Amino acid sequence: MNVKSSVVRGRWCDLDRIVDLVTEALVPGRLAAWLVPDARHRSAVIAAAARMWIEHALLFGDVFLLPDGTAATAWFHRYRPLPPPAHYADRVAAMCGVDQDRFLHLDRALAAGRPAEAHNHLALLAVPGRHRTRRAAAVVAGAQRCMDTLGLPTYADVFTDGDLALLARQGYTHRRILPVGGRVTAHAMWRPAPTGRPHRPAREAVRHAWAPPLDNQPIPTGR
Repeated sequence: MNVKSSVVRGRWCDLDRIVDLVTEALVPGRLAAWLVPDARHRSAVIAAAARMWIEHALLFGDVFLLPDGTAATAWFHRYRPLPPPAHYADRVAAMCGVDQDRFLHLDRALAAGRPAEAHNHLALLAVPGRHRTRRAAAVVAGAQRCMDTLGLPTYADVFTDGDLALLARQGYTHRRILPVGGRVTAHAMWRPAPTGRPHRPAREAVRHAWAPPLDNQPIPTGR
């Protein structure tokens, strides 16, 4: 399998495809099983949560895909505390039902490990299907090059040994383990700012500078 390392920027017209990628990547994993114990409803709940946070990333960050649309990453520009998605509490209650407490607990657990300093946050890595390792490496490498042009450190929440190794190869170091719930733990990973690049605020951050200083955390990678 021959995968190019370049990426394309996700747009609103790509939303359905990105949601499908996140859902396909998350649903088979331990995290999704803990978030939604009832397998009959798991895909629908995960897809609804993914849609909410991908929409938010398109407003307050960046989304990148491989050119063939088989892998995606979603990032948040955390130059300041971010607002939650519109009608956040109502949407979580509506889409998660009896499982909403687990989603809210996950938000709090991940927020506890997030750095206070300005950074770009790799919140979702969605690479379902076969040949995942090579496609994950390609989409992360391409997206990381784009993030590096902004001159800030980057941070990620990681849930599998494979992705720990992948991000380590991209220059991330392990900061701490974040207990989530059940048998699920997250790993906080940090990559220093590229040397010689001054901080250049992204257009999205400037456009939404009016946002109130509230802070919430997206669902993490389905890995």
